[in-house]
Amino acid sequence: MDVASVKACCSRYPGASSKLYGPPSNVLVYYVGGRKFAYFKTSEPERWRFSICTTPERFLELTGVPGIKPARYLARFRWVTMVDVGTVPSGYLEELIAWSYANARSRLPRRQRSAAAGDGSSQSFKPKALRRSV
Repeated sequence: MDVASVKACCSRYPGASSKLYGPPSNVLVYYVGGRKFAYFKTSEPERWRFSICTTPERFLELTGVPGIKPARYLARFRWVTMVDVGTVPSGYLEELIAWSYANARSRLPRRQRSAAAGDGSSQSFKPKALRRSV
């Protein structure tokens, strides 16, 4: 997969949005419901390095692979950076992105999660019935 394919993959998820931040951070961030699930670095010398969140097991597995390293400042939260997305098999990369998206979406409040899915199943607020004191 090349950079354009990875961008398209990140954008196709329900409720996914992206935002380009200029200096000093210079990143293109992909969100679902305000939660970050992937990002690209857009400035030199790290141009088009791609980062995602992983499971603890995959974090250990991936950081042992040449060209994949712990993400700067986010490694403690199990984020990894791929120096070149073209070196990672496309099916595996899509699986990693899907997990990162699902993880970010699962951390949203229920109502926001439904809205991000675009399924229209979010229900209006219904207060609990008042209990009578006996």
